[in-house]
Amino acid sequence: MLNKLKTDHINLLIWVPIFLIFVELLFFHSGLIFSLLFSAGLIYVGRKKFNKTFGVILFWFGMFSLVVTIFNMFAAKFLVLAMLIYLFVIYNQSKRKPKKIRPIVLEKGPVIEETMIKKTPLFQNRFYGTKSTGEHVYEWNDINIQGFIGDTEIDLSYTVLPKGESAIYIRHGVGNIRILVPYDIELSVNHSAFIGSARILDEQEPRIFTQNMIYQTADYDQAAQRVKIFTSLFSGELEVKRV
Repeated sequence: MLNKLKTDHINLLIWVPIFLIFVELLFFHSGLIFSLLFSAGLIYVGRKKFNKTFGVILFWFGMFSLVVTIFNMFAAKFLVLAMLIYLFVIYNQSKRKPKKIRPIVLEKGPVIEETMIKKTPLFQNRFYGTKSTGEHVYEWNDINIQGFIGDTEIDLSYTVLPKGESAIYIRHGVGNIRILVPYDIELSVNHSAFIGSARILDEQEPRIFTQNMIYQTADYDQAAQRVKIFTSLFSGELEVKRV
């Protein structure tokens, strides 16, 4: 049933509640702005001091306060109700007009068998937590991970990159990303962030707000070994440095 959800309808279900949230905050329940800012402040302070018990308590209390505040708003209730109604309509239509699949018979040809090799990734996607390659030798596999809260550190000096181009894709909500690259490896960095900062070799962006930036070393295109880095953060710091 979920594959019947049209993209336009989903976008409408997302943007209408966002619009209603702004209307509700600006004209009807402006006091909720203080509650949202208070919750965001607790999350920020707790994240900074997460290595202490006090910081953990602040962080999760802020998260709980934020969720409660949002679901007390009319817009959130509207989104839940609209989604339930829309799913019911889609389900009802699928019962009335079931999708018919007719097989297409093709002439038999030579059967080509392909062998697929399953490889173990360096990291698994995690909602929360710190990810690090550690201070030990490891076998390289291209990295493609995402998470909501947490830091990631990748040290390329403990592995051997293959000839050609290697890739690193990291998407985070809140957290810091640190990538250490040996001097003999050329690199290209494509970084996107909503709020934060970045330091890419000698280039620094102390304040980022809804920006996308691309940096590339001069000999990247001709290098025998090179790594392409794509990072995306909602809030946090990116650091790419030589080791």
